[in-house]
Amino acid sequence: MPAAKIYYDADANLDVLKDRMIVFLGFGNQGAAQAQNLRDSGIPNDKILVANRPDHYAEDAKSKGFNVEQDFAKAAKVADVIFLLIPDQVQPRIFNNEIASNLKDDAVVVVASGYNVFYKLLNFKPSQDVVMVAPRMIGSSVRSLYVKGKGFPCFVSVEQDGTGKAHDSALALSRAIGATKAGAIASSAREETAMDLFAEQALWPNIIMLFREAFSVLKEAGCSDEALCYEMWMSKEPAEIFERAAEDGFILQLKHHSTVSQYGQLSGALALDGSAAREHFKNILYNQVLNGKFCQEFSKIEDDLEKEGDANPLNQLYQKSEASELGQAEKRVRARLAGLL
Repeated sequence: MPAAKIYYDADANLDVLKDRMIVFLGFGNQGAAQAQNLRDSGIPNDKILVANRPDHYAEDAKSKGFNVEQDFAKAAKVADVIFLLIPDQVQPRIFNNEIASNLKDDAVVVVASGYNVFYKLLNFKPSQDVVMVAPRMIGSSVRSLYVKGKGFPCFVSVEQDGTGKAHDSALALSRAIGATKAGAIASSAREETAMDLFAEQALWPNIIMLFREAFSVLKEAGCSDEALCYEMWMSKEPAEIFERAAEDGFILQLKHHSTVSQYGQLSGALALDGSAAREHFKNILYNQVLNGKFCQEFSKIEDDLEKEGDANPLNQLYQKSEASELGQAEKRVRARLAGLL
């Protein structure tokens, strides 16, 4: 595979956005950060509109000086550009029922996740532009790094070029939110979705399982709950390791560890046979993510995710996970040390 193209400030022209009405559908973590960055990049406040239901997010937008429209259809009608920054699971219902039919034929639709585009869950007009501008950081960091004059990692792509100018719009919007300062990486909805869901359904579940089983083995060996919780994660050492990995390199961060630790980790990792894990990962990627199986299954429970208590399948998963030996031990430790944490 060739190296991905990376776009910087010099590649983007903010004049592309001149006189365009830019609507943010949703003012949560990402919406609040990106709207403020856009304004601070020179987009006039009267050319930014926040579409949000009457709730604390709408009040937050007003407190920050933004104009707010509670009627999504009205907001869509004036939008030259619309950022879809509401949760993936509710996007299709709101976009297809309240936004799509009211959008201009040449509107630019911006997504921050490839999920609904890759699985073709949103109804776009062929004449419209569909672009992905996907920061790889939480909203608070997108804002704080911008304020500090720094950039942040971001994926950018054109998913539909109805006007023939989608690429220019994608880069201009990336620059306006601060993404091209550090470099916006050319990607695609397929790539972003594959990596995102793979991490969520293959990589991190295995990490959770490894911690769970390691906890039980050490517990059987006589280690206390307190010692285990702090040794394994409550000391925040894993967070520091990943921060070092981001700064120095995934392997080279090991040089910050003791010689005993370096030798144990490197020799242990090289001695492991990863073939079974590799096959498991490939099965998740090809037979659950890329073929749409997960999307189909998840769509069946989307309405239930709005329910309270045991009727919500997510709550059921939390209950089962918290009932594990690790979950119960941590609960006891946190209760005991509540005044110290």
